[in-house]
Amino acid sequence: MLVSNKVRMNRLFQHGKCLDVAIDHGIANEPDFLIGLENIEGVMENLIAAQPDAIQVNYGQADLLQQIAGRKPALVMRTDVGNAYNAARHREMWAVLHNPDEPILAALQMDAAAVVVNLYLIPDEPGIFRMCVENIGRLRQACDRYAMPLMIEPLVMAPAGQGAAYGSLGDVEKIVPLVRLARELGADIIKADPTENVEDFHRVVEAARCPTLVRGGGKGELAPVLAKSAALMAQGASGMVYGRNVYQHDNPSRVVKALMAIIHQGASGPDALDIYQQG
Repeated sequence: MLVSNKVRMNRLFQHGKCLDVAIDHGIANEPDFLIGLENIEGVMENLIAAQPDAIQVNYGQADLLQQIAGRKPALVMRTDVGNAYNAARHREMWAVLHNPDEPILAALQMDAAAVVVNLYLIPDEPGIFRMCVENIGRLRQACDRYAMPLMIEPLVMAPAGQGAAYGSLGDVEKIVPLVRLARELGADIIKADPTENVEDFHRVVEAARCPTLVRGGGKGELAPVLAKSAALMAQGASGMVYGRNVYQHDNPSRVVKALMAIIHQGASGPDALDIYQQG
């Protein structure tokens, strides 16, 4: 008998909330993403000890999580790779599934609780947008067959020449339609950028009509990150998918503890900072 979508969702979400720590950045082929991930085995060991709800990786690193016996975070597996995160815009932009013929086979073999895929909206790059839609279509069919939750990551990317090529934008007027599209394509979970004005994020949640996790983006100063995280939870977010805002800080385990307090206990930003500082 197949494990139902609900059972896998329950492994991710505790009382409807989730902290997913993403360390899948090695697939971006961008050196600054790897700062803090050089010793991936050590990072994984420390994160498992910190006990977030989930850890997000690519297939090639999933064994570091799943070979561990006993209580551990759920596995979220990325399914796609592309060149949208590189510092220089490429002549040809692309995004493809690791395994287009059997796109969630590896996730099933590794006992993942969910899979994640990008939906890039990049100005003047309709080709990569079409590839993402096709990727999602293949994944949705496979996820339906095997009751695997599908997390879609809709990203409104910056135009060429506006900041880093891989920079995403917090424009609510652009994020909301793209999130709605992701839901229309069959998202079970949305991973979305925070809006420039935090008080607009409820519009993203309303468009998603499914659990909505906030994407962390680049590393920020910890106190503002925690304060913003608490404010986003107040807007209806179901949690966070943070990577560099965890593993690039001095003590990632304490960051996890602080974020878990915000997500699961309703801690304020200052209270969470106290938790981090007290260890």
